[in-house]
Amino acid sequence: MRNNRINLPLQGPRYGVDAPAFPALLGAAGVACGLAAARRPGRIAAGTAAVLLASTGVYLHTTLRGKLRIWERELDRAALKGDEQLLDLGCGRGAVLIEAARRLPAGRAVGVDLWSRKDQSGNGPEVTLANAAAAGVADRVEVRTADITALPFQDDSFDVVTSALVIHNIPSPEARYRAVDEAMRVLRPGGQLLIADPWWTARKYAAHIGQGTLRGLGPGYWYGGPWFGATLLHAVKER
Repeated sequence: MRNNRINLPLQGPRYGVDAPAFPALLGAAGVACGLAAARRPGRIAAGTAAVLLASTGVYLHTTLRGKLRIWERELDRAALKGDEQLLDLGCGRGAVLIEAARRLPAGRAVGVDLWSRKDQSGNGPEVTLANAAAAGVADRVEVRTADITALPFQDDSFDVVTSALVIHNIPSPEARYRAVDEAMRVLRPGGQLLIADPWWTARKYAAHIGQGTLRGLGPGYWYGGPWFGATLLHAVKER
């Protein structure tokens, strides 16, 4: 696999905001309701403002801190030996990719993405590589531009495949299932699949592949509130 490393000044990794337009609109709506309540006091406007602003805070906590802590926990649970080949689907600016790479001193972490800035602020391969350098893991990180429904890797190439709130963004159910099938295809027998997605899609992936366990990831992975929380699908490919 080709290494796309570049040399940029070191700084702390910066992972951006997921779907940045959404919290911006949510916060703006909360402020507007607050101003309306100030001009004409009323329980409905004040209550709506409080809910919207609280949801904005929850969303920003998840995208900036909560999901990072949860992936630290889940990667610890995966009990990596340190020499695995890991693939992160829709790696974005590298939050999961780099956290995994920290655990792979003798392995490799490969991230693939189409680099949509609508899905993550400032998204781009050069940013991901700069973050890897800032985290001190550039020597074991590689990124590719690739569609996760048609991965450019051979069968049985990876020991672990991860994905964090990516697959549900694919418009059609058929294409989402193709992405899951591709993840299983490139996974080696005995390898681990770790997909975090909303519960209503994660359970369908489990039914589609006919295996795996589902576990809610809690308030730290709420995008605004419990109505948009993440569920983890963990599956081990049969040998």
